[in-house]
Amino acid sequence: MIECKTNKKLLWLLERAGRKYFLFVTVFIVFIVYGCGSSSGKEGMPQAPPPQELPVVTVGIAPATTYQEFSASLEGIKDIEIRPQVEGYLDRIFIDEGAHVKQGQVLFHINDRPYHAQLENAKASLAAARADMVNAQINVTRLTPLVDNNVISDVQLKTAKASYDEAKARVAQAQALVNNAEINLGYTSVKAPVQGYVGRIPLKIGSLVGVSTTEPLTVLSEIREIYAYFSLSENDFLQFKNQYPGTTVEEKIKQMPPVELVLADGSTYPQKGKVQVVSGQFNNSMGAISFRASFLNQDGLLRSGNTGKIRIPRTVTTAVLIPQEATFELQDKVFVFVVGDSNKVASVPIVVTGSSGNYYLVDKGVKAGDKIVYSGTDRLQDGAVIQPQLISMDSLLKKKPL
Repeated sequence: MIECKTNKKLLWLLERAGRKYFLFVTVFIVFIVYGCGSSSGKEGMPQAPPPQELPVVTVGIAPATTYQEFSASLEGIKDIEIRPQVEGYLDRIFIDEGAHVKQGQVLFHINDRPYHAQLENAKASLAAARADMVNAQINVTRLTPLVDNNVISDVQLKTAKASYDEAKARVAQAQALVNNAEINLGYTSVKAPVQGYVGRIPLKIGSLVGVSTTEPLTVLSEIREIYAYFSLSENDFLQFKNQYPGTTVEEKIKQMPPVELVLADGSTYPQKGKVQVVSGQFNNSMGAISFRASFLNQDGLLRSGNTGKIRIPRTVTTAVLIPQEATFELQDKVFVFVVGDSNKVASVPIVVTGSSGNYYLVDKGVKAGDKIVYSGTDRLQDGAVIQPQLISMDSLLKKKPL
């Protein structure tokens, strides 16, 4: 490297030369300065930056529990439409929407004046029929000894007995009308067939209701136990049959572990449920088959109409684990950067079979012992060279357990 020293010596030379050699000395100085500048310019040329220091983790194997999630709709074990059994004007509503009612509690009342009148009329007809039967019985009693003493023909007695039987039948008919009138009068008080929660009440006081009314008065949900209905695709159903022991679907269902219910807000319902029933056939339009899981609901936290997700656990004894932070997605595929020879990285697609905590369970793409970039993948390209900063998988699992 040439050092440039244009200080006191150059100034002294300029003074000695005087005016005669001033021009020559000036050109000489410019030449030297230019040469120095050119030499220092070579030193300032940009050099390649050092490799990036990025954290690298070794792919490991560990037992893990994964979950399959399926969208579910919730229904009470009994969702009963409350409908009127008689026609009339709704004159009283004893409950409000969302109220909890007991079995037998009166919910609605229909104007009962017409049915009181029907009952009184039926009772009057019954009294008249009974009086006719008494008269017929008296006539039979009167004629019986006369026939026995051959005073009169037995035809008259037979006629009297027939009249008595007819009167007795009219009494039974009148009694049935009374019973029917009493039932109709009782139907004017609409009662809860089971305990549960009241749904929406679309009709108001003064509405004309009857058996032919399209909308029910309300829907009563018995929710001491809740059913969660979910569907499996044909592929999921085949996996289900291969996953659990048993020769029939019913036997396989019995071997399924308890399932979890994830609510709409992302929280997990504290009670675990059990898969009980499977539909008998696939829905051709949806290509899916329905399952049902039941959950106890003693505190009434769940309601009919809620939605959520059913989580079915699956335990894997030797799972290939990859931190989710080490992955990135491109065109619906999941990739990682694998560190190869000379610390060069290459993007590799992986096949994710499930997740547990902050980790993916991988089936293809990487294997135990491979080194992958843990973070900073957004700054990498295929073929880039890095300076690995090794991180232990055990330390990650302690910091972020499965």
